[in-house]
Amino acid sequence: MADQSDIRYQAGEAAGQAQMKKDEMMESAQSTAQESKTQAAGFMQQTGEKMMNMAQGAADAVKNAVGIGGRASNDSIPTINTDTNTSTKL
Repeated sequence: MADQSDIRYQAGEAAGQAQMKKDEMMESAQSTAQESKTQAAGFMQQTGEKMMNMAQGAADAVKNAVGIGGRASNDSIPTINTDTNTSTKL
């Protein structure tokens, strides 16, 4: 039959191994959580940029539709003829 000190020693060993295993699992979980957090932040950043670009495109479309949008080049700026036979660029 096993001696009381042997049983206590084995119980202590088992507890120590369980603690080490728990610590390893916690470290792994924390690492995975940090990686997920980093990936989520990157995804949110990209999504935010896409939404801003879409909103800017929509705003530009509305401005162009009502005639107040800016133009990329001066080639297509129309001229307005006035009664005094002069033309003025918009």
